[in-house]
Amino acid sequence: MSLSTHVLDAALGRPAAGVAVRLERDGEVLAEGVTDADGRITGWTCGAGAHRLVFDTGGYFASRAVDAFYPRVSIDFTVADPGEHHHVPLLLSPFAYSTYRGS
Repeated sequence: MSLSTHVLDAALGRPAAGVAVRLERDGEVLAEGVTDADGRITGWTCGAGAHRLVFDTGGYFASRAVDAFYPRVSIDFTVADPGEHHHVPLLLSPFAYSTYRGS
């Protein structure tokens, strides 16, 4: 299964570049990376089952001297069909976030 994520800074209305992200399964780190200039990480792979994406939102906002409420965002999701592509976007602001299954 291929996995991608996209972080958008909703307060600024642009991609969130430089956000550290890790992919975990059962407490094991499967992959780590940092969002590119377009706020994206692509090309990760993982199999069926429960996974977690952990975003270092505190580090992202601290690097911009912005006070923020959430030091990290963890998104748990389940892969039922490992043959499908999964895209997990994160819409972020200093005091709120949302996510959904993208395409």
